[in-house]
Amino acid sequence: MAKSETNPKVDWFFTKDSKWQAEYSKLRTVALDCGLTEELKWGNPCYTLGDKNIVLIHGFKEYCAYLFFKGALLKDAKGILIQQTPNVQVPRQIRFTSVAQIRKLAPTLKAYIKEAIEVEKAGVKVELKKTSEYKMPEELQNALEENAALKKAFHALTPGRQRGYMYYISQAKQSKTRSERVAKYTKHILNGKGIDD
Repeated sequence: MAKSETNPKVDWFFTKDSKWQAEYSKLRTVALDCGLTEELKWGNPCYTLGDKNIVLIHGFKEYCAYLFFKGALLKDAKGILIQQTPNVQVPRQIRFTSVAQIRKLAPTLKAYIKEAIEVEKAGVKVELKKTSEYKMPEELQNALEENAALKKAFHALTPGRQRGYMYYISQAKQSKTRSERVAKYTKHILNGKGIDD
C-alpha cells in the first residue's frame, strides 16, 4: 500500500494546542501509511477511500481515538473495538492514551484499516435497527398524542432525527427532566430540525 500525502487543509488539527497532539500525529502517520485520502470532516481528520469514510481521528477528555465507520463489520481479532453507547449501531472506536500504546498497536491498526478498506470495497452493509424498534420515552409519546401538529412533524423527521430525540430524552433519569427536554425541543421538531441542527 502506497503512503498517502498529508492534506494542508487538515494540518491545523495536528498543530493546534491539544492534550493529544503527539498521539494525533502518530495516528495520522498510521492512516496515511495505508494509502487513504486525508480530508477534514466534522472538524476532524477523516481518512477516505474514494467517497467512502473509513476511519476518523477524534479526541476526548480521557482519550483520543480512531473511529471506524463500519467497525461493527470488522472481525476485531484483538478485541479492541469499542461501541461508544448501546445505541451506536455501526461505528466502533479504538481508544488511546499514549503514543507508546499507538506505536505498539501500529501493525494491528494497519491490519484493521486494511480490513475496513476491504469491507468498504465489498460494499457490505449493516442491517440497521428501525426507529420503531427503539423505546419511545413516555413523556415524548404523551406530547405527541396531545399535540397533533407535533406528532405530524415528528413523524415527518428522518428516522435518524427521530432516534436522536428518543435517545436524548430517554437518557434523563427523572420524568420531570424528560418532560423538560420534550418542551425544550418542541419548536425544533415543529420546524423539522434534528436535535443538533
